[in-house]
Amino acid sequence: MKKIYLTKPFFDDDEFNAVRETLESGWVAGQGPKGIKLSEAVRNYINVEYAVPVVNCTAGLHLALLTLGIKKGDEVLVSDFTFPATGHAVMFCGAKPVFVDVCLDTYNMNPDKIESKITEKTKAIIVVHCFGQVADMDRITATAERYNLKIIEDAACSLGAKYKGKNAGNFSDIAAFSFHARKNVTSGEGGIVTTDNKEYADILSSLSCFGMESAFKRQQNFKIPTFDLPGYNYKLSDINAAIAIEQLKKYPRLLEKKRLLVRKYNELLQNNEFVKIPVVAENNLHVYQTYAVGLNPEIDRNKIIISLREDNIQTQIGMYASHILPVYKSSDKCPDSLYLFLHTLALPLYYELEIEDVEVVVERLNVHINKQLTK
Repeated sequence: MKKIYLTKPFFDDDEFNAVRETLESGWVAGQGPKGIKLSEAVRNYINVEYAVPVVNCTAGLHLALLTLGIKKGDEVLVSDFTFPATGHAVMFCGAKPVFVDVCLDTYNMNPDKIESKITEKTKAIIVVHCFGQVADMDRITATAERYNLKIIEDAACSLGAKYKGKNAGNFSDIAAFSFHARKNVTSGEGGIVTTDNKEYADILSSLSCFGMESAFKRQQNFKIPTFDLPGYNYKLSDINAAIAIEQLKKYPRLLEKKRLLVRKYNELLQNNEFVKIPVVAENNLHVYQTYAVGLNPEIDRNKIIISLREDNIQTQIGMYASHILPVYKSSDKCPDSLYLFLHTLALPLYYELEIEDVEVVVERLNVHINKQLTK
């Protein structure tokens, strides 16, 4: 049987030529001409004032927290159903991640669960826009304002996603996006941090480059760096930036194909009583970084993954329930997130996937569900 991947980046001559051009230019380090161009492209695409390319979204979240003054002893509320990078970034600052349960339908932070987690140590909220859908930012923002909390958007999966007509990245003090290989726009590894606050942007840029101005900017005039901040080497290589620029140009075409495939999945699965298709909340434009379905608890999700792998079809768990991971030593209870961790299944979704492939995936999924039910 033909190999069907969980995800597969799409590159063509545009990316290869951009990399060649960058290599031939002699500038391959971070914060060079391609990084500047990428920053401009992202700013224009999501309508924000400032964008700082970084080596990955995790680094972006770390820098965002540092920029907002998060330090040892502070607490940061974090959406529980997320990749551990979100909680890890809080720990990098010496602060404590406090996990907030999510909604069973959208997989995003449940606004009703936030207030009970706020203490005198709470300084910020990291809102994860899960799988490419923006969270309920009206209610989350209202709570944050009431308690004077900063907001960071973990928009790793959500470049181009919209809520009430506004792009992800426009609902917070600082937002972080990912260009990882599984993302809709990818440079292999990479990310970008965005904000409308110039002071924050200056700090983000400096912290990402050892606490100094970039070499590309300094080459215009001789200037010895002063190292005002204890920064990090979180710069995004211009090679990666060149790839991301070309990916962003073709993103509308990539996204259109993914939406076509999602419609086919929904059509084939919507009447299956053992599979729950993804819910798109009102006023949301979903960008489907991942197509994650929920399986009935009668079905052993992990066995389904193994069975489909034997059919040459890659699938994966949806996401993690952070509060149960040993690294956090958390006492938080997030039962809905835990349920989703145990029962969600990510199905193949990528540009070169065809309608016929989707039909095969669903057919084999149904076969293995039926096998489990008849045992």
